[in-house]
Amino acid sequence: MASILIVEDEKDVSDVVVKYLKVESHDVKTAGSIEEMYDQLERGCFDLIVLDLLLPDGDAMDEIPTIRMMCPKTFIIVLTALREDRNKILGLEMGADDYVTKPFNPRELSARVRAVLRRKNAFLERELIHKDMKLIVHERILMIGDEVIQLSSREFEILLLMFENPKKVFTRLEILDAVWQGEERSERIVDVYMSMLRKKLSKERLVTVHGVGYKLA
Repeated sequence: MASILIVEDEKDVSDVVVKYLKVESHDVKTAGSIEEMYDQLERGCFDLIVLDLLLPDGDAMDEIPTIRMMCPKTFIIVLTALREDRNKILGLEMGADDYVTKPFNPRELSARVRAVLRRKNAFLERELIHKDMKLIVHERILMIGDEVIQLSSREFEILLLMFENPKKVFTRLEILDAVWQGEERSERIVDVYMSMLRKKLSKERLVTVHGVGYKLA
């Protein structure tokens, strides 16, 4: 069982999502606005937030970095009614872990929730070191020297894969298979995440092997 906050202003949508998640024995709370979301978070963090981006009191995408600071171990799945890749990518860049596009099948969202929570439970208490970088697995953060680098769950999983195989060059397909595990995603999403990671780590630490894929320096 996990604690989940549904941030959605459309009551019909919220009610359906709550119903499906409660069937799986999760403890589910709801909020209909950004203000209500922060009221909930001030009482305590959740394992997962399902976050609609278009809310009555603002664009929730702008709130993702604040949520990350308040609750660094909380996973975020964003709901977007916009089908443009730009909006999905922006949500991921801001720190979301996954996205679902409206209109959606509640079973699909339930499956995404299960997948995210499986990843959360798989993060064992250990640390991996590569040169000047330290990946703290159970906290899902990266240390470069004394600097703390916050990671989304997908960013973390990509780095975990690479830290466990530091000499290997990974193709896009290998990363897609290992991290997304059969979810319907194009190889382009790998390039999006690698671009985000290279901004955080620098191009010198995470390199492109032209014509092959990616590896740690």
